[in-house]
Amino acid sequence: MTAQTMNVNAVVDQAKFNKFHVNVLFWCLLIILFDGYDLAINGVALPLLMQEWGLSAVQAGMLASTALGGMMFGAMFFGSLADKIGRKSVIMICIILFSGFTFWGGFASTPTEFGVLRFLAGLGIGGVMPNLVALTSEYAPQRMRSTLVTTMFSGYAVGGVMAALLGSWFTPTYGWQIMFWIAGIPLLLLPIIWKFLPESIIFMVKADKQEQARHVLTRLAPEANVTATTPLELSKAEVPESATVANLFKKGRATNTLLFWLAFFMCLLTMYALGSWMPKLMMAAGYSMGSSLLFLLAMNIGAVIGTVSGGMLADRFHLKPVIMVLGVVGAIVLSLLGFEPPQVALYLMIALAGAASIGSQILLYSYVAQYYPVAVRSTGIGWASAVGRSGAIIGPILIGMLLGMDLPHQYNFIAVGIPLLVVAIAVTLISKQDQAEEVEVKTPAVARN
Repeated sequence: MTAQTMNVNAVVDQAKFNKFHVNVLFWCLLIILFDGYDLAINGVALPLLMQEWGLSAVQAGMLASTALGGMMFGAMFFGSLADKIGRKSVIMICIILFSGFTFWGGFASTPTEFGVLRFLAGLGIGGVMPNLVALTSEYAPQRMRSTLVTTMFSGYAVGGVMAALLGSWFTPTYGWQIMFWIAGIPLLLLPIIWKFLPESIIFMVKADKQEQARHVLTRLAPEANVTATTPLELSKAEVPESATVANLFKKGRATNTLLFWLAFFMCLLTMYALGSWMPKLMMAAGYSMGSSLLFLLAMNIGAVIGTVSGGMLADRFHLKPVIMVLGVVGAIVLSLLGFEPPQVALYLMIALAGAASIGSQILLYSYVAQYYPVAVRSTGIGWASAVGRSGAIIGPILIGMLLGMDLPHQYNFIAVGIPLLVVAIAVTLISKQDQAEEVEVKTPAVARN
């Protein structure tokens, strides 16, 4: 009699939340915290770089977009690569890229040198995101998947909070360079991350690394009673597809894939326009540099709260309606920011803007992760993110152009808010008909004899 074969997807879906899940969540959250920090320092450094290097608003916007250009190519390349060589190896490569080149950026002496280093750092920033989302999603129990993915991704907004706080504390004394040197800390943590961050169990089973997969499975779900000889398998929906872009358009996925790309484009346009220009936008509206950094802080605190609560609501009501509501609310509050509301209302509205823009983006990552089957999950997330990066590149340049035109500042905020309305519309049009391709099989953990 042959040993009973165990369905890995079913075991993961039904697992009880334990220390193993906390370990995965902690390390992914820590990595994305520094990932978010590395990008948020643009908003802190740009006004200072404009003064030091005599840059116009358009030139500064283009300089901010160099990292975003790197992120586009990084998401495109590393998202697909991880489906072939494993998530863990790609995550480590990306940490070296984004942390190392951001640290080096603190020594840049010219705009060209700075732009090249930011582009190279962007490769890692963009590449690590889809893999952290995919890894967290693959290990999360089904009943709390959205909550865990969005909690992990809240580290991205925490990184923005950290950048705003450290910027207000250190840049007056040490200049903009200190912000980039702090970004080198993850390089020191590489050996620890390598030891404690697990490889994707889906990848291990696909690569026929049965012994390693069984070891991970015993930690993830002790109640499953995995033995040293238990054969492991994946749900049938996960096996036959290759990690190619073409498969994102097969099995009825084409329309939804394009809608996801549109939503990512618009959401990232707003998100990075705000991340790069929030202090400068508020200064153009008459606020001081110190107050403007507090606005950046309020935006990222709102993003943390909005992301975590949005994930909890999504597990209860589904991701789609939550993203739709956030998009509409974000478009409204951003448009109203330019009309000089009272101070208390202003901070609340900026926090809501952060919850809507950054929160919507993070929930979109979770939506895409749950939509595509594991075989093309990183590819799906990576390409949606990569297409979205073109919006992220255009956003800072667009706002730089608007600031350079000296239009009424109300127009600047309305321009940033409209794309979130488009996000809500795009998500509304996403259908459920082909999600059956993604749903993991709800069979008992023991599949056959």
